[in-house]
Amino acid sequence: MAKLKNLHPLILNIIIGTMFGRMATSMSVPFLAIYLTKVKGVSSSETGMIIAVSALIGIGTSFFGGYLSDRFGRKIVIYISIFLWSIVFIGFGLVDSTVGFFIVNAMNGFCRSVFEPTSRALLADLTEPKDRLVIFNLRYTAINIGVIFGPIIGFYLGSSKTTFPFFIAAAVYVVYGLSLIMTFKKSKQKFISRDTLEKRVSMKEAFRIARTDSILLLTLIGLILAISGYSQFSSTLPQYLSNTSHVENGAKLFSMLLALNAGVVVLVQFPLLKIGKRYSPIVSILLGNIICSLSLIGFGLAGSIPFWVIMIAIFTIGEVLMFSMTDMLMDSIAKPHLRGTYFGAMGFTQIGQIVGPSLGGFLLDHYGYDNPLMTFGTLFLLSILGVPILLSVKWKLSKSQSVKEKIEAQA
Repeated sequence: MAKLKNLHPLILNIIIGTMFGRMATSMSVPFLAIYLTKVKGVSSSETGMIIAVSALIGIGTSFFGGYLSDRFGRKIVIYISIFLWSIVFIGFGLVDSTVGFFIVNAMNGFCRSVFEPTSRALLADLTEPKDRLVIFNLRYTAINIGVIFGPIIGFYLGSSKTTFPFFIAAAVYVVYGLSLIMTFKKSKQKFISRDTLEKRVSMKEAFRIARTDSILLLTLIGLILAISGYSQFSSTLPQYLSNTSHVENGAKLFSMLLALNAGVVVLVQFPLLKIGKRYSPIVSILLGNIICSLSLIGFGLAGSIPFWVIMIAIFTIGEVLMFSMTDMLMDSIAKPHLRGTYFGAMGFTQIGQIVGPSLGGFLLDHYGYDNPLMTFGTLFLLSILGVPILLSVKWKLSKSQSVKEKIEAQA
């Protein structure tokens, strides 16, 4: 607790802002799939593509945004992205056509993929290496505290029937941005990248370094497959629940499951983190991939509310094991002068957020809403492919560590 009292004001600002930001977005964005299919009459396949375009745009812009924060500084990139993001949320509330939703969700992906890696890199800049795991997980906790309340508020605001809650999200991000401006002004510290970075590289050189890092590339491929399964929770699952004859009032059930998911994260995150500390981050991510993948089979079999509660709790344990360690894994393999670039490279994992929702929407159209086992069973087969890839990452990391220890012993 003493360490928490001594946190840099910007760290506290980002953690608190993250909590309220996620509360605002989780009362609006997760209901978009239901709104499009039930209110606007958009097909499941088209809805899947609208949801997926956010990740598609994020694939390239995340790496580029992370690089820009290394090159020109975290502050300017954060300012531009957060206020542009506020405008995008206003766009969600104003558009009325399928094309319009496609465009604003593309911009949503752009802003998120630039702001998120930059803010995570800033947290790492301001934290000692030994404390980074705790800080990254405080941010993760803040996300899930926000998501406990957001979906429930969103349901009672009628988020599955109206886009009004997006205006609330816009206001929250304006306040978040203004608070960051004030905190930056009060800070006397010069921030990494523009002021203290000794080795600045060109975009071409940054891309070359990332491309030739085999551990980074295999990590990204493994996470893409794992996330393709995890993404079903916010794309295929709400469409299935709101349209199947097996569930009454699926929109309400989904909002409750979202809150349950976030609540379980808060309850189990730090106990699981203590266990995870005994092993490497890649081991935790591997176990998370396996559990999330198996949970998809459970989604296909669930027929009662108690069954859904159990499956979401199990799924959430897998989620925590996976995502509580991804930032730490990326920080451990990143080149110090390219931390923003490496965190930005995490944006390539959003390919999973494209493949997952798109395939899920196609399977719902193909098998129908009353044949969930075929839909979620097929998605399980895709997600579980991440396991052998992540195992190869574990082997390479172990080999690299052994070589490093031999060199140090000989020195």
